[in-house]
Amino acid sequence: MLQPLATGVIVAALLLALASLIVAIRNRAMGMVLLVGFAILEVALLVQAGITIAAAVGGEGPAEKATLYGYLAGTAVIPPAGVFLALAERTRWGSAILVVAGFAVAVMTGRLLQIWAGHA
Repeated sequence: MLQPLATGVIVAALLLALASLIVAIRNRAMGMVLLVGFAILEVALLVQAGITIAAAVGGEGPAEKATLYGYLAGTAVIPPAGVFLALAERTRWGSAILVVAGFAVAVMTGRLLQIWAGHA
């Protein structure tokens, strides 16, 4: 697992959560900027998952791989699910869903770093 990529994902997810919070406080629905931001975050998560799985198959990382793969799958599912729900709910609460999605991705990526380091 690449530490700089994981750090970038965490920072991007937190920035998107902050931007979503500002949009929600302003009583607005999700706009194109948030949509594109979450799409870029999803691409970064898929790249991270690919690199991490390749390294794990090569023998690196923790001995127990099931939790690692579960967290990788979970982080990849959260942004599209959040955007889908935010598009369905075209009020401030749709933007609030994205706040939770961005924060969840940041926390789960931090947990992935701990799992990779062997701290179960």
